[in-house]
Amino acid sequence: MNVPQIANPKKNSTKVTHTPLPRGKHGDEDVANHFSLRIIEAEMNKRNPRRSKNREKLSRRGVRPPKSPNETIWLYGIHAVTAALANQQRRVDRLVVTHAAWDRCEPKPNGAAPEFVDRASLDALLPPGAVHQGMALLTLALDPVTIEEFCVDPPESGLVIILDQVTDPQNTGAIMRSAAAFGANAMIVQERNAPPVTGALAKVASGAVEKLPYIRVKNLARALEILKEANFWCVGLDGNAESSLSDVRLDGRVAVIMGAEGAGLRRLTAARCDTCAHLQTTTDFGTLNVSAAAAITLYEVARQRTS
Repeated sequence: MNVPQIANPKKNSTKVTHTPLPRGKHGDEDVANHFSLRIIEAEMNKRNPRRSKNREKLSRRGVRPPKSPNETIWLYGIHAVTAALANQQRRVDRLVVTHAAWDRCEPKPNGAAPEFVDRASLDALLPPGAVHQGMALLTLALDPVTIEEFCVDPPESGLVIILDQVTDPQNTGAIMRSAAAFGANAMIVQERNAPPVTGALAKVASGAVEKLPYIRVKNLARALEILKEANFWCVGLDGNAESSLSDVRLDGRVAVIMGAEGAGLRRLTAARCDTCAHLQTTTDFGTLNVSAAAAITLYEVARQRTS
């Protein structure tokens, strides 16, 4: 019989060509071999052996894995940079500023000698479109904090905000800023479905990155159990919940869980909450942006605790 030929003109190619079964009489073994090769060809064409399953899953989610804690990043914007310089836990490489930004910055930040450049040179150092206000800082990422470390001795009226697959760094930065403003003690996110701390996130957070531990966990359900063991009351924000947030007691240790816009809390996350509540809005309007909803929720927690 004629043996099918495998064409491999390029390295790592998976394209398979075959010769048709020739005319004439054929034994059972000839027919079986011919169609086995046809099946192998079809299966090989379905696969991409150069693409790993993990990479494929990650690209579908659209979220990069977290950066190494030892990686250097550029922070930019006056508030983000001055807050970072005031943080003694920060290790600083370069402080790059324009003369105009340095003149209007009062008091002058300590912690690094300024390196003066023009605006075009500063633009070239940073990602395209970065709103740097004439000031940027090259620094190492802060040392990570684990949820176990945080729960060793949390404050008696501790407040934690948890984001369930909120992937937009602008929203995450805005929520972090509100959380710091209303006295939260930590923000908890997932390792794989949350943005890393970048210059863009820190710029929106306006200094909150330096004040609020950004805790990454592999398993959100397990994180909730750890918080419950530390006597945190876990309250999920769910637009379909029966109770209004204003009717829920928010004293003591509280963890507030926010879901992604559109999808909301995942079913398993909501099931692990002690209770779920909704924000009271008018019935003829859609849902709030997650950062706006977080700010309102944090305000309600602060209101109940001070009234």
